[in-house]
Amino acid sequence: MTTPEHYDQILSRCRALFLAKTHDYGTAWRILRLPSVTDQIFIKANRIRTIQETGTQKIADGVDEEFVAIINYCLIALMQLRLAPEAPLDLPTAEVAAAYDRENAQNRELLLAKNHDYGEAWRQMRVSSITDLILMKLHRIKQLENSGGVALVSEGVEGGYRDMLNYAVFALILREEAATAAPRP
Repeated sequence: MTTPEHYDQILSRCRALFLAKTHDYGTAWRILRLPSVTDQIFIKANRIRTIQETGTQKIADGVDEEFVAIINYCLIALMQLRLAPEAPLDLPTAEVAAAYDRENAQNRELLLAKNHDYGEAWRQMRVSSITDLILMKLHRIKQLENSGGVALVSEGVEGGYRDMLNYAVFALILREEAATAAPRP
């Protein structure tokens, strides 16, 4: 499967889960300010790192589910960036689905452009390194948020969310490929 095909497959799964949760909870995520979304992503990434380091977990949600949550929280952050402060907390599902799809499409374009320029270097990385990159991006975003969100020379918070989303996709691809790799005799 090609990287774009894999991306589409993963994001389709993430979208289905996001819309199912929208059905159950509405757009309760709208109450979150961007730093709170950043902290939610941190919780997920930190749990992944803890599981990677200890090799154990005590609750059912696994590493893959946490990477999916990172993807969806990054898309929530990107949608929140676009919504006006006076936008209602409760949004129609169709509107939310369209916003999710717009942000996803923009992110897919970025992934393909960067993937071209970097020559799929991520395929040679360890999933633990990708987790560390997500945590590093989170630290950078927190620094920007704490300084009012103004970046002098960096990509800013939007770029950080987009990079973390793509890193989480890469991690899921690597994990899926490792799980389906045929054992060698």
